Amino acid sequence: MNVSEQEQDIVIVGGGICGLATALALRRKGIKSMVLERSETLRAAGVGIIMQPNGWRALDQLGVAAKLRQTCTEIPSGVFISVAEGKCRESELPLGKGELRCLKRMELMKALTEELPVESVYLGCRAVSIVLDPLTSNPLLQLHDGTLIKAKIVIGCDGVNSIISKFVGVNSPKLFSRCATRGFTYYEGAHSFGDKFRFYSSNDVTLGQLPVTDKLVYWFLTRVLTSQDLSDAKKDPTYITKASLEAIKGFPEEIVELVKNTEPKALYLTELRYRAPWDLVRAKFRKGTVVVAGDAMHAICPFISQGGGASLEDAVVLARCLSEKLKQATEGGGNRLVEEALDEYVRERRMRVFWLSLQTYFMGLAQDNTSKVKKALGIAGLILVFGDQRSHTDYDCGRL
Repeated sequence: MNVSEQEQDIVIVGGGICGLATALALRRKGIKSMVLERSETLRAAGVGIIMQPNGWRALDQLGVAAKLRQTCTEIPSGVFISVAEGKCRESELPLGKGELRCLKRMELMKALTEELPVESVYLGCRAVSIVLDPLTSNPLLQLHDGTLIKAKIVIGCDGVNSIISKFVGVNSPKLFSRCATRGFTYYEGAHSFGDKFRFYSSNDVTLGQLPVTDKLVYWFLTRVLTSQDLSDAKKDPTYITKASLEAIKGFPEEIVELVKNTEPKALYLTELRYRAPWDLVRAKFRKGTVVVAGDAMHAICPFISQGGGASLEDAVVLARCLSEKLKQATEGGGNRLVEEALDEYVRERRMRVFWLSLQTYFMGLAQDNTSKVKKALGIAGLILVFGDQRSHTDYDCGRL
């Protein structure tokens, strides 16, 4: 971006899943936007993304579901496998009512991007600050190269460490006591795992395994966070593999081989950060015509696999609310109507993301064997508050 100053109607900060989905949702409603992504390329960190029925409903509204279904296998059933002293005990793993598939994150990013005008996504553009213009009350966004963007609306989809969420007053994310490793393992011939979602549990370690295609398997592992996981070692594939293999000692040999054979470039280790459920109840989420969505609004740990699906829901709801008010804004009262639209979006999303966050929080505590009190609290919370622990997949974000 070579100009030092420019004006835009809608600027989306962050070109991840939420940012691209929001841009596409707005486009489907005939509304143009500009997406600013700090990386030089579209990011696919995390490699795979589990898409549950609620997420597919949002993808249907965005018009990319049919294309994505061709890239991955449907998963009709699940198996819970308890591992103890080298022995496995299997039981049924209940899944949500409807479609469950595991997508390659890059396939999802590609599907969203292909539906957007090339000139609407700007790579290598990092937002460093935002203020409200004292004269117009519109947001002023400054980029790392000094460019100043005068926008009418700014949507922060810039992730867990969002500068936009700080601006609107959302509390900083908290560090959870566990970390997650994710990877893809390719098989030259067809793998032997079939079409089931397998979930292994042993002491402080859980491992999930899902087919993407007949030759590609996605797996994720959660374990207790260590100091090394917060150092530069988390970027070293050799360390990640070694730590993962150490964690799954006693697991079936095919799972050990699954982890061993993961390509280094398809291996990621991340600490888990989340926005506390009680923070989501009272957070503003909007300041003037600036609002947040996705992880910038409701970062949650991956224990119920809803981060991606919830972000897609945000995109659909936000575009719907904005389009209805922007039609009226052509007759005057622009900023006031935009703020009403953003408030409507926040009202519709607040309790949905609160319940997702609370269930995820309890699920994380239930997996924590470092504290009997925390573990008991997590189990009790799940039983008392979330009798049907798959009901979060029943949610429908509605028509775009």
